[in-house]
Amino acid sequence: MNTNTLPRHVAIIMDGNGRWAKQRLLPRVAGHKAGIESVREAVKGCAKRGIEVLSLFAFSSENWRRPQQEVSYLMSLFLMALEREVKNLHKQNIQLRIIGDRSHFESKLQQQMLKAEELTANNTGLKLIIAANYGGRWDILEACRQIAVDIEQGKLTSQSVSAELIQSKLSFADLPEPDLFIRTSGEHRISNFMLWQLAYTELYFTNVLWPDFNDEVLEKALEYFATRERRFGYISEQLKATDQHA
Repeated sequence: MNTNTLPRHVAIIMDGNGRWAKQRLLPRVAGHKAGIESVREAVKGCAKRGIEVLSLFAFSSENWRRPQQEVSYLMSLFLMALEREVKNLHKQNIQLRIIGDRSHFESKLQQQMLKAEELTANNTGLKLIIAANYGGRWDILEACRQIAVDIEQGKLTSQSVSAELIQSKLSFADLPEPDLFIRTSGEHRISNFMLWQLAYTELYFTNVLWPDFNDEVLEKALEYFATRERRFGYISEQLKATDQHA
């Protein structure tokens, strides 16, 4: 694929683990475990293509509503994956970041998150973003709270508040916004993921369940992206004129 048509930032909602397990008469947790291999596939596929950022929605702020047994398993699986995978990520020059409200996680998991980030902080390859206890509304709310504090302290006025200022306070502030969003399992929602950042993102939905996600599925999504004309509010003629003068 022409590297000029590749997205800089791919964001994925990894959906369908439970259904994958149900189809095989397995407990839901078996689907979550199987999904780890698909995470490896996605990371490997993006890294080898030179994509800058891969963001994965691992656990939303709404997922706490799931059965307690499933939530507990997800937490233990998350901890195990961090412990097992981070050295391999480091060897691949991948930088790992975890975003979201960590205060609800047990201290052992929080510590492992910090260790993983510190180990890979200076890596210069793919930036792998794991969203855990994250929600797009939470992200925007936290940004507004930070701005409100600055206004209360006299550092800002209400007239200083701009889209650029809000953007600078969000979790992904130093990263390019997603160019391509992928959701597996046939659902056609963004489910409170990166609400601000997805404003001009190309959306790709596939019926493939997450544990069946592989490099072929990723390639199809990238091929779809390559066909899209991204106008950002302009019309085609304006973009063509800009290209001619570039």
